[in-house]
Amino acid sequence: MLVCSCFAVSDRTLRKVIAAGAHDVDEIGECCGAGTGCGGCVEEIEELLDETVPHRVQLIA
Repeated sequence: MLVCSCFAVSDRTLRKVIAAGAHDVDEIGECCGAGTGCGGCVEEIEELLDETVPHRVQLIA
């Protein structure tokens, strides 16, 4: 499923990037660009991170 339409990044790619060690949206953006365009996919990226990264804590600014 396509998550980031700005950079054509699928959920599969995002899961691979997370498995490779990305722990937040910024790190994912550095790896594949997702979340760095319009920002419309950031919420879905956060959800994938929550599902995948154990004991992930979100800091609220």
